[in-house]
Amino acid sequence: MKTEKEQAQKNLLELKANSYPGRGIIVGLSENGQYLVQVYFVMGRSVNSQNRVFIIGDERTLETAPADPAKVKDPRLIIYTAMAETANKYAVSNGAQTYDALSVLGLEHAMQNWQYEPDPSSTPRISAVVSPQEGPEQLAEISILKKSPTSDECDRLFYKLPLTTPGLGYCITTYSGDGEPLPAFKGNPYLLPLEGSINKVRKTIWESLTPENKVCLAVKFIALNNKEVLLKTVNKYNVIKSAEVRA
Repeated sequence: MKTEKEQAQKNLLELKANSYPGRGIIVGLSENGQYLVQVYFVMGRSVNSQNRVFIIGDERTLETAPADPAKVKDPRLIIYTAMAETANKYAVSNGAQTYDALSVLGLEHAMQNWQYEPDPSSTPRISAVVSPQEGPEQLAEISILKKSPTSDECDRLFYKLPLTTPGLGYCITTYSGDGEPLPAFKGNPYLLPLEGSINKVRKTIWESLTPENKVCLAVKFIALNNKEVLLKTVNKYNVIKSAEVRA
């Protein structure tokens, strides 16, 4: 039987072999056990989906923005706050639900008025919340809202997962692979390695995404002792400013 770390490495290879997991969230503990970790990545197939970059906004938020404003066709589902926080809650999501996910009543309550996205692929809404606690055991809340395979109803899946092993995190993605129609994520959140520094985690996950479809990635480290935040991004495309577009 594989250990958790062996299984996480196996899962990383499977992620690398998956040409299109879509958007992905990972939450876990840093290898040194001193930080909660949140990772969010975006992949895209269409020009509209690929026309994005991550920018770090005010109050340590992560925002999506168009790389080239002239190419934006429909900003409603591609421009949003992907990471936000309160005094002791840190949320990450793939859409406009991020701030609602910070509800003091918990993630399941926060998502009661949301469902899968209203796009042709019925893209699942994925969200995760962590809140630093005293003591060795941390907890992650994860939700997946996806279209039922048999109707237009929304299947609502919620997980409360203990984060006890340094260097490991739980991953969910919007899709299980490429296809027409795109197949929604199946199964439960799975383990991935979160080894080394924030820069190493960023490099490891970024290099595990298919080059032609990956768009941007962000990693947030949240210190358990003082809640200091480190937030790093990597973007496939450079931002084209409006003035450059007009020229």
